[in-house]
Amino acid sequence: MPADLAVIGLGPLGLPLAQAAVAAGIPTVGYKTGPEPGSLSPAELRRMLSGGFRHAAGPTELGRVRTAVICAPAPRNADGGLDLSQVEAAARILAARLRPHTTVILESPVSPGTTEEFLRPLLEKGSGLRAGRDFHLAYSPSRVDPGNRDFTPAGTPKVIGGLTPACTESAATFYSRLTDKVVRARGLREAETVQLLETNYRHVNIALVNEMAVLCHDLGVDLWDVIRCAETKPFGFQAFRPGPGVGGHAVPQDLTGRSGRGLRMVELAQQVNSRMPRYVVQRAATLLNEHGKSARGARVLLLGVTYKPDLADQQGTPAQEIAIRLMELGAAVSYHDPHIPSWSVLDRPVPRADSLYEAAADADLTILLQNHRTYDLQGLSVKAQLLLDTRGATPTGAAHRL
Repeated sequence: MPADLAVIGLGPLGLPLAQAAVAAGIPTVGYKTGPEPGSLSPAELRRMLSGGFRHAAGPTELGRVRTAVICAPAPRNADGGLDLSQVEAAARILAARLRPHTTVILESPVSPGTTEEFLRPLLEKGSGLRAGRDFHLAYSPSRVDPGNRDFTPAGTPKVIGGLTPACTESAATFYSRLTDKVVRARGLREAETVQLLETNYRHVNIALVNEMAVLCHDLGVDLWDVIRCAETKPFGFQAFRPGPGVGGHAVPQDLTGRSGRGLRMVELAQQVNSRMPRYVVQRAATLLNEHGKSARGARVLLLGVTYKPDLADQQGTPAQEIAIRLMELGAAVSYHDPHIPSWSVLDRPVPRADSLYEAAADADLTILLQNHRTYDLQGLSVKAQLLLDTRGATPTGAAHRL
């Protein structure tokens, strides 16, 4: 059976979209844009394949669908902006096969104006077709939250913004097959800016509690108890929690390069969050010193090196920088993570602990970076010589908290 949907980019954004489409009975073909780490379990992938999903045998199949969604990653480049090289590659491949009346939707996280100023010319030049007349063009911010079982695609409203009203309606018709609610934005830029606001909102609020964590430690205040009490307020407050850094695929943008006036609060939030791995290492060194040990030569065990609990995804994980800084201090670093069978830092393999409790008992310091559900934190707090909890997940008084 010919596919009705092509998902271009099978990473953390594209695979969940393809999964939702297959579950909705939409014949779906997937096309990889590069070495993309997936966010689905092997069992979920098997269910997708049995439900009719298949990988494209070649780019020709992209020209046989009614809807094509570009989900290529757009990570931060060396200059701090977004690297659109994979989005560009996906657009060129699609444009060469684009047929009239196809609906093309971009879901990659991009800056406002990208769909019209960057993607549209690539599609039009490569296809000879005109957006808004010969094919539909729209943007929809991805709202994938890997590992979150409380919010399914069907129950998550989808925002749509098209080049023209007809483009918006065509994209809305497609997404209405996947979700219970479609929200129409005024246009492309409004839809793109929704993604910008949602991503920056997360980073700014995490930065606030990260700064509070440093302040409260200096004041001798239990921040975790403060948050517990504050979140009982039924209005005007949403609880965010500090951590060793901010990972994930959603990159905060301050837009300094696209306008005369950037988002100063976002720029500051990035500075605060980027300092957290360094702060964790400082706290680790201080704890060791307080217990009569030096960081040089200390055995340090890192627990959980992924960016999110219960996933194998390491995109932007702060564990990388923390390990590097500990090694620079002369510490002997090892790790444990049930989802990561091997791990390298600076092209050097990091020893993996096979027996968690034995490793914690042997280590001079154990640092909980990610709280996977398989971890028995009460048991770990008993076994570990010294435990630093950067997630506030251990029982009160069982460990030193961030």
